[in-house]
Amino acid sequence: MVIDSNFFMNLALREAWKYQGLTYPNPAVGCCIVGSNNELIAVEAHQKAGSPHAEIMALQSAYFKLTNNSKILELTSSIDIHNFLLNYHNNCFKNISLYTTLEPCSHIGKTPSCASLICVLGIKKVFVGFNDINVEASGGNDILKKSGVDVKTLLLEKKSQDLIKPFNIWNQDKFIFFKWAQRLNGTTDDGTVSSAHSRKNVHAMRDICDLLVIGGNTVRTDRPTLDSRLVNGKAPDILIISRTKEFDKSIPLFNIENRKVFIEDNFLKLDNYKNIMIEGSSKMFELSKDIVDYFLCYLAPNMAGKSGFEKVEEKFDILNIDQEDQDIIMWMKREI
Repeated sequence: MVIDSNFFMNLALREAWKYQGLTYPNPAVGCCIVGSNNELIAVEAHQKAGSPHAEIMALQSAYFKLTNNSKILELTSSIDIHNFLLNYHNNCFKNISLYTTLEPCSHIGKTPSCASLICVLGIKKVFVGFNDINVEASGGNDILKKSGVDVKTLLLEKKSQDLIKPFNIWNQDKFIFFKWAQRLNGTTDDGTVSSAHSRKNVHAMRDICDLLVIGGNTVRTDRPTLDSRLVNGKAPDILIISRTKEFDKSIPLFNIENRKVFIEDNFLKLDNYKNIMIEGSSKMFELSKDIVDYFLCYLAPNMAGKSGFEKVEEKFDILNIDQEDQDIIMWMKREI
């Protein structure tokens, strides 16, 4: 069976989407390592800021599979993995192709340059989904080409651009995404909707976001904490959208140290933040949909409840679909 290049780029894209919302202020990036006979050797993604880039993660996994040397799996820092590969690669990558959703970085910051490492390892073919528009990190393609690497760019460009869009937006302005959990019949009420895995994923995003936006009625009814305790993370600042400013201050969200809580009847506070998460149901959706960049839905495989999104009329372009612990997770944008 002949497998074309789009197949492997799609694998890299799907892996990267698993970490969308978790890599701020870095982009979500995926990478595949492919053998000379078109066999998949490794697929990895950048998981959080400060951790190894997608290319380093994929090269680490691939090295172990190619050499069976488990010492590399003991390494967790980019610098350590980078140096290990420089010293012990023994040309095991000479017949390897690398697929990455974003141009390999050229600069040395918290992590070494991925482009320079790829050159030293002797990889001859690199496929790039989207060119990096970040001035500091761009230029990796040129480094590769000057070293004789065959670089093919803009593979699945539209899909790769959709993946990198949040990073490009918050570099210029603010990125806003709307998250909700619903059942198959569109309801969001009457107790817990999503799975434990989905709730942990949301808490990980809360740990990363600058500001969490919620509706006043939800605060009064649910009396939430809105922290990231499931991942032992921080509690983001809160903007409560409400026409009245009277709230029971014993509600847990008001009693977390070092948190700012704003109560407003508008979204002007959003201008002071960069990575913004809105949580809510149909009313908050209608209030905020015109300012939201991406939408994130956790769809639970059951039917119950009485109210939610069942009467909302809207069309979306689906950017990615994944399934974890029964729930279907969809990243979307409104169809304009």
